[in-house]
Amino acid sequence: MTLRQFAGLGALLSLVMPGLAMADEVAAPVAPVLNSGDTAWMLTSTALVLFMTIPGLALFYGGMVRTKNILSVMMQCFAITGLISILWMIYGYSMAFDTTGMEQGVVNFNSFVGSMSKAFLSGITPASLTGPAALFPEAVFVTFQMTFAIITPALIVGAFAERMKFSAMLVFMGIWFTLVYAPIAHMVWSGNGGLLWDWGVLDFAGGTVVHINAGVAGLVACLVLGKRKGYPTTPMAPHNLGYTLIGAAMLWVGWFGFNAGSAAAANGTAGMAMLVTQIATAAAALGWMFAEWLTHGKPSALGIASGVVAGLVAITPAAGTVGPMGSLVIGLSAGVVCFFCATSLKRKLGYDDSLDAFGVHGIGGILGAILTGVFAAPSLGGFGTVQDIGAQVWIQCKGVGFTVVYTAIVTFIILKVLDVVMGLRVSDEEESVGLDLAQHNERGYNL
Repeated sequence: MTLRQFAGLGALLSLVMPGLAMADEVAAPVAPVLNSGDTAWMLTSTALVLFMTIPGLALFYGGMVRTKNILSVMMQCFAITGLISILWMIYGYSMAFDTTGMEQGVVNFNSFVGSMSKAFLSGITPASLTGPAALFPEAVFVTFQMTFAIITPALIVGAFAERMKFSAMLVFMGIWFTLVYAPIAHMVWSGNGGLLWDWGVLDFAGGTVVHINAGVAGLVACLVLGKRKGYPTTPMAPHNLGYTLIGAAMLWVGWFGFNAGSAAAANGTAGMAMLVTQIATAAAALGWMFAEWLTHGKPSALGIASGVVAGLVAITPAAGTVGPMGSLVIGLSAGVVCFFCATSLKRKLGYDDSLDAFGVHGIGGILGAILTGVFAAPSLGGFGTVQDIGAQVWIQCKGVGFTVVYTAIVTFIILKVLDVVMGLRVSDEEESVGLDLAQHNERGYNL
């Protein structure tokens, strides 16, 4: 090689080496990038789920009680919204979703509840991102899950409406959220290492975490408190079914955030979840309506509103894995089964579940959870990974059984302790006057 050629090679290398260095820099890991489309959808879904409690559930329940108790039910929904929001910020989010110490297939303390490493939302900044695929702010996920934590204890209100002291209700909800909701949410949704997650329980948007949990707690609460004064001989008709229908409509609309939002992305799963939610809800509304029509001779507005909620409840665990035909079957089944449980079964057993929290949410949640194991199978038009339907149904039944037993026992203990410490129920005189005046010194209607 001549001196001139050697010099030329050196010059060439001097040009190429910086390019190689730049190539190494390009190959370095790329920083996570926020997906604005997913972020927008999750912001919208969060607002829709909050809308389900206030004003949706407040109106739905408020219309079904007697005139003298409408404000008490609405007040409970608003107070629970405030209380759970703060508890979620202090420790609830960390208990439910912190994954410290979790390992797939290993059962330890953190299989049941998260650690406190995210207490007071420690470490969450505007730059914190999360998401199963594309990324959105963790602050949005915190708020989205907060709205689930809010509506779950609010649903319990329907079981003991018109007879529980407001002070006892607040303390009960705070303790119940801590000992029941947060651990169940962690076991089902926190990921690898969570007890029910590792079992393979399918619960897309809260059939177990929200509805079975709240429904069973409601049944225990109404049994511990006892029947309303005069029940069942005294007429206790809903005072304003217009409010109940408006509330049911708000729940129906808000539920798209509940189910489609649980995809945690603006994608095909969210789109299918929205579709099957609509189909199941419509089918359940018609199923309840026709069952009531055939049984009692006339369809009622209260019946179709209750059917709507039954369908929404039942499709919730299945929304991310079932197809249109599966959702049709789930919805029709929920409408008919919940109708008979909220009417015939309740009368036969004699418990006073004031607004059918157990008959709709408990029964609908159980039915939906079990049928998820059937219709999530691709062989039946589902979009899950279920190949052995029998095995998955058994897993779903185990998840249902665990939730029912755990929730019932812990709820019973909480209520019994509170009854000794502060008393749960208003006096007979206060119940006769109505909780609006007795507990809040207000009237819903001043005519």
